[in-house]
Amino acid sequence: MMDNQFDDFQKGVVHFTGVSPKEERLLISEIFYSVQGEGITVGRPSVFLRLGSCNLHCVWCDTAYTWDWNRYNNEKELVFMNKDDIRDRVLRYRCRRLVVTGGEPLLQQSALVELLNDLKERDFYIEIETNGTLRPIAPLVAITDQWNVSPKLKNSGNSEEDREQKSCYRVFSSFSGSFFKYVIQNPEDVTEVDGLVARYALNKERVILMPEGVSRDVISEREVWLKKMCTERDYNFSSRLHIRLWDNIRGT
Repeated sequence: MMDNQFDDFQKGVVHFTGVSPKEERLLISEIFYSVQGEGITVGRPSVFLRLGSCNLHCVWCDTAYTWDWNRYNNEKELVFMNKDDIRDRVLRYRCRRLVVTGGEPLLQQSALVELLNDLKERDFYIEIETNGTLRPIAPLVAITDQWNVSPKLKNSGNSEEDREQKSCYRVFSSFSGSFFKYVIQNPEDVTEVDGLVARYALNKERVILMPEGVSRDVISEREVWLKKMCTERDYNFSSRLHIRLWDNIRGT
């Protein structure tokens, strides 16, 4: 059985630290080696550390197995692991680029710092993917090379109050290593992005638009008009390389 903290953690009530008398642990979904499928570093070989749980519930989420316990069994999907065991798994791949993803990794940021400090001392490049609704703590900021911030739009099904945190937008936009990636379903979503870019004075060179979809056909159809809209607005475009290569298969 999971720890008693698990239920409150899943609801976003607490930021999990997972401290036990002997070790500090993280709630893990999966660890695997692949290529970055999205964003500014698409195509780069990377080790992926996928953490469990999320404070947002997107209707089109392709990793709902990290948080949606109406559809998935949390005891089968997630496991607590200590820092040393995670480090050893990551080091097996002989790749010095780590992408921390989720779920929402910043729910576990206190426990994450020690692990990333260890890997940073081994010359790792650290990317963290986040929905941009939680402020990162200073020790985590100090060791993170790249922030892949993916704020959610209305199409996610989350309320505006939940998905748009003004103070977090300002914090992440102040980091030189932050890139803002938006998931686009229709042209109206791009208009919504325009408003956010203007409201938070985002640098368009760090704004990326990506089609939503978990099949090659859907991605291909949306790419056609989204590429055009990106060039008209001077935004970056990203496909979903892992979907094009492997469809919607875990561990890719």
